[in-house]
Amino acid sequence: MTAPRSAAPSAPVNAPGRQPAAARESAPLIAARGVCVRIEGRTVLRDVDLEIRPAEIVTILGPNGSGKTTLLRALIGALTPDAGEIRRSPDLCVGHVPQRLSLDRTMPLTVDRFLALSGARRAARQQALERVGIGGRAGAMMAALSGGQFQRALLAHALLRRPNLFVLDEPTQGLDQPGVAAFYRLIEDLRRETGAAVLMVSHDLHVVMSASDRVICLNGHVCCSGAPHVVARAPEYRALFGLGTQGALALYRHEHDHSHAHDGPAPAREEAPRE
Repeated sequence: MTAPRSAAPSAPVNAPGRQPAAARESAPLIAARGVCVRIEGRTVLRDVDLEIRPAEIVTILGPNGSGKTTLLRALIGALTPDAGEIRRSPDLCVGHVPQRLSLDRTMPLTVDRFLALSGARRAARQQALERVGIGGRAGAMMAALSGGQFQRALLAHALLRRPNLFVLDEPTQGLDQPGVAAFYRLIEDLRRETGAAVLMVSHDLHVVMSASDRVICLNGHVCCSGAPHVVARAPEYRALFGLGTQGALALYRHEHDHSHAHDGPAPAREEAPRE
């Protein structure tokens, strides 16, 4: 489905990011062009262009109501755009971790039985639990898990699909800071081990800047996109999140203050204001 294109409200900031060379050279897993979505007469997304390539980690940032979850749903086929085009690779396999999963707390559903809904065998289910760090919780009730354990159980379920694209919608919502950092380390490890791409929505600005290859700022349209250190300097990014978000860039520099052959030299170290 195609639609006439209109001028974007602001010029995008484009940069190659620091994704693996294979990601930059391979055909995209998902490619969206001019995507528009209207819900109950209101335009939620307009003229959205983006690509997700193999093995890269892409994070979508934006304020509440900016269309982040709607965009994820459109990209994976759970929602049909009103205009535009979304192309998916024939071999695309998505492992989806939703923003929330409502379970009846009175339902006697153990973690292992929840994973069994994937159709995977017991040995594979246990292996997935061990890989995400909750191997000893197979017999626990889903309703009894902590926030971090619950998110890891959802990730284990996604992992059982053997996806080449993980789609995570605010996967660290409700976790404390150590839990957030540990979860993102796990995601980066899974990307490295499986070669799968990762597309996620997050509000964790500080961690996102060190964990992502590319960042997309969304506010009904793509305001800016590119490598984290490029996006953090973009006026559109600062307009959305405030000048104090330079602190996010400070963490990025701390963890990545070195050159990437395909991304040019790291930006020069400088003091970032703190709030």
